[in-house]
Amino acid sequence: MEQTTPPVRAWLSDMDGVLVHEEEAIPGAADFVRTLRERELPFLLLTNNSIYTARDLQARLARGGIEVPEESIWTSALATAQFLDQQRPQGTAYVIGEAGLTTAMHGIGYVMTDQDPDYVVLGETRTYSFEAITTAIRLVERGARFIATNPDPTGPSAQGPIPATGSVAALVTRATGVAPYFVGKPNPLMMRSALNRIDAHSETTVMVGDRMDTDVVAGLEAGLRTILVLTGSTRREAVGRFPYKATHVFDSVADLVELIDEWGG
Repeated sequence: MEQTTPPVRAWLSDMDGVLVHEEEAIPGAADFVRTLRERELPFLLLTNNSIYTARDLQARLARGGIEVPEESIWTSALATAQFLDQQRPQGTAYVIGEAGLTTAMHGIGYVMTDQDPDYVVLGETRTYSFEAITTAIRLVERGARFIATNPDPTGPSAQGPIPATGSVAALVTRATGVAPYFVGKPNPLMMRSALNRIDAHSETTVMVGDRMDTDVVAGLEAGLRTILVLTGSTRREAVGRFPYKATHVFDSVADLVELIDEWGG
């Protein structure tokens, strides 16, 4: 009996490397998002970057001509806050991060403190403080639970790669022997929270990303079909080295515009 592929009813997409490079839109990105909105298809843009709020990211995308509602952006900071709210409502945390993370934590009613907090929460920042990291190490040693927004070891900058959450988390782990729980991609938890946010089902949702080791594997483990675009981190020659594969590989998001209707059935 021939097995048919369910139509695509919802879309998840990474941002950096798929839709934008820094603040410059990738050709076809604006058309892709505009088509999703015109077809009134549920979609969510995902990012492991916890520095910015959804509103900040909305403004950055708009400067590149990509018009997205604030509620259609889902960050690792928002996913982390949602996770903590479910685990330990109205808790306390020592937070290392910027506005994206602190705003999300305040939004769930958490109190920020360095006095016996329930959690140490590590996020992305461009100004990691040795004093803050030392405080985090001491609090984890005293029993605070260790959470990190995402495992990315480096992030992009105009001058080249810079240390990111994963690298700083490794420093804390090395000093304490305690590994963090990473909420962001490739943890399927972030994918599941994204699906729930737009009331979508894994069998009829596609994940678009530029990294095999975060976007594609996260989508795969969450039961989604996956699309790798070659405008970001993973190059074509590296695709076959991974022990898993994307459902489809395309040169860029521009190739997806015409497929939205075709795959929608």
